[in-house]
Amino acid sequence: MAELRIDLELMTKLFPSLARERAAVLLPHFHRACDEAEISTSLRLAHFAAQLGHESNDLRWMEERGNYCVNYDTGRLATRLGNTPEADGDGCELRGRGWIQITGAANYEAAGAALGVDLVANPELAATPDVAARVAAWYWRTRGLNALADRNDVLGITLRINGGRNGLEDRQRRTSRNLSILGVQEAVA
Repeated sequence: MAELRIDLELMTKLFPSLARERAAVLLPHFHRACDEAEISTSLRLAHFAAQLGHESNDLRWMEERGNYCVNYDTGRLATRLGNTPEADGDGCELRGRGWIQITGAANYEAAGAALGVDLVANPELAATPDVAARVAAWYWRTRGLNALADRNDVLGITLRINGGRNGLEDRQRRTSRNLSILGVQEAVA
């Protein structure tokens, strides 16, 4: 991020339920994610922080909440995620982790290959600050989300991250708040 630098004060505004002490620990990892994802404008930052904030409850939840294991082990969703019925337990072991909650064998394998980390054998690494930041940047970059952020398209970004409209209202609210914090005068789409 050549021209856009986030300090601790801004970090705590973008992620308001994140404790200041924890924000200080995560700030260098967040900088790295922004650099790797080419988050170089206020508009991109507003969208990136809003989506991460929704996915991880302001960078506080590093693992998916709830009992989704059964849904991820069998059926159409399991197949779409790259999980196989023969590998019983894939769904639970490869549940959502990180700042962008990657889920399923296909995502863990692709992210791990891109980062040089065996996330399939060590999925818990996706919940560590360094890897969570790198996975978020990888996911953002490989899904072309900067182009959607540049168009201020919350729905498009949400669909690419979530595959549906889950949490859309919260993502829109967070984006609007972040745009205001960053002084960007654009309406959320």
